Amino acid sequence: MQRTTHRCLPLARPVVVAVAAAVALTASSCAKSEDDAADSKKSPAAAGAEQQVVTPKPGSETCTVEAYGGKKIDLKDATVGFSQSEKEANPFRIAETQSIKDEAAKRGVKLLTANAQSQFSKQISDVQDLLAKGADLLVIAPLNSDGWDPVLQAAAAKKVPIVTIDRKINATACRDYVSFIASDFVEQGRRAADQMIEATGGKGEVAILLGAAGNNVTTERTKGFKERVAEKAPGLKVVFEQTGDFTREKGQQVTEQLIQSKPGIKGIYAENDEMGLGAVAALKGAGKKAGDVRIVTVDGTRNAVQGVVDGWISGVIESNPRFGPLAFQTLDDFTQGKAVHQDLIIQDSAYNADNAEQDLGKAY
Repeated sequence: MQRTTHRCLPLARPVVVAVAAAVALTASSCAKSEDDAADSKKSPAAAGAEQQVVTPKPGSETCTVEAYGGKKIDLKDATVGFSQSEKEANPFRIAETQSIKDEAAKRGVKLLTANAQSQFSKQISDVQDLLAKGADLLVIAPLNSDGWDPVLQAAAAKKVPIVTIDRKINATACRDYVSFIASDFVEQGRRAADQMIEATGGKGEVAILLGAAGNNVTTERTKGFKERVAEKAPGLKVVFEQTGDFTREKGQQVTEQLIQSKPGIKGIYAENDEMGLGAVAALKGAGKKAGDVRIVTVDGTRNAVQGVVDGWISGVIESNPRFGPLAFQTLDDFTQGKAVHQDLIIQDSAYNADNAEQDLGKAY
């Protein structure tokens, strides 16, 4: 909702802009198990789940079709290619892809789709194939942040604008791509740390279930968490870090190892819900009770929010995956010749014991 880099362009102090003013966004964010896939497909954006965007103040970096070297076109007459990075067996990717499809259908835009099935070489060939099939515009959910030169060169040769969502490509904005749309992953890490500090009282040993290596999501969620813990709770010690690859199965396996090697662990920060749900399964398997180990996760999937209701998860920071409206509005504005922001940062909500039950319907 998914590999490692920091945003190239610093944002000015943000102002919140309700996307309804620019676009009727019905959006949301990041991972799900195959067991839950069917439920996610039935879950359109609930009332109150619409994305809001934090944008830079006027004067911050923007991009225009002239500066990019493209051409003005009518979006209704264009073909948009969408490249999904991972198989749609988790809630974030299911919601993300469905949002893109729904918005294309709403606008009457021809959409070509491809799914890389978590294989980076396939994603590169997928995007090249979308270009070969006549895509005039591209929306890419990158698997990795590096290694995109073949695609960027091919798109540049055809003057095809690119919008990336959720994960960032290590390239130059307004030269290699137009805009990057995502959550503030560093801030997500900070907010997760705040919830962990509250849940643990700011003391004890905690573990981090890291996301997949090689993307900015993992790096930034880790950075934000560690920085906030160091700043606010020096008595809270990170004593274990291991990747769970953003999957429930791996999250469970790593947690099983964790509770063997660190039986006194007080908290687990899982960098997405799927790993957090895997951690819950491991704790249940070890005979632990809800609340014995505090768990904080990032995403906002229905199962994780239910975990808060049930007491197994202390808090969930949302990462909203419903990018369709904002991605298409950005492309529409850009192809009309309007200036668009190079970084569009989504404002995410959060779930805890106070609001999880009443806000469960907003989860995906």
